[in-house]
Amino acid sequence: MTRVHVTVRPGFPIRRTLPTVVVRPGPVVRVTPRAYLPAVVFGAVVVASLPPANARVWASSEVLEDEDGWTDFTMNVDRRGTALLLEVERGTAQVSFAEVVFENGDAQVVDFDDRVHARGVYSLIDFKDGRKVDHVRVVAKSSGPATEIKLHLVS
Repeated sequence: MTRVHVTVRPGFPIRRTLPTVVVRPGPVVRVTPRAYLPAVVFGAVVVASLPPANARVWASSEVLEDEDGWTDFTMNVDRRGTALLLEVERGTAQVSFAEVVFENGDAQVVDFDDRVHARGVYSLIDFKDGRKVDHVRVVAKSSGPATEIKLHLVS
């Protein structure tokens, strides 16, 4: 398993040393970050429950294994919505950041500051203007034997 330093583009708003990661193969990225918006600090706002299925327009998940350590993975969204939710299942997850790239090339980085988060559903980012999300990149690792991270796009 090859480990590499996290690759970021010029203007990436996080200035700390980023972890060495295993990069999981993912979708072909159609839109690369053109401009980074100021980073948002993850507030760990717990959502009481997932919205009804008809309000969730997209979902995807990734299982992180403890032996992989820090993992860099990308989820293809290619949908319009108003918010992204992050769900941690089957354990806890240590997350460095999530990079949400919109169809126009704007990129919003949500900084988790490498903190560990327990099972639950969290508000990742709201964008009430109904923007189209191209993809989401996450750098995280399992804090136990295995953890599942799910993302949900809400309309």
